[in-house]
Amino acid sequence: MMFWYGNGMNGWGYALMALVMIAILVVIVLMVIVVARALTSTAQPPPSPPPSDTPEQLLAQRMARGEIDEDEYQRKLGLLRDRHSPGQEGR
Repeated sequence: MMFWYGNGMNGWGYALMALVMIAILVVIVLMVIVVARALTSTAQPPPSPPPSDTPEQLLAQRMARGEIDEDEYQRKLGLLRDRHSPGQEGR
């Protein structure tokens, strides 16, 4: 007659059973959390786009990056200000 560690599970069987039970409980808890968040979340409006820079700000940024020199900056800034000055809408 052969005896295989009695007629029940050994220590490894109990350890594996405990780990599987813990894993199943973790999965169930995570599923409950996901469903609860999905049901209670409110639709957020999309974020508004950042305010666009004015032409003067764009020109100053180009000069700061070194794309244009100071003379060209001053010349273009003068053109922008002449174009946008009051009483010049008819141009």
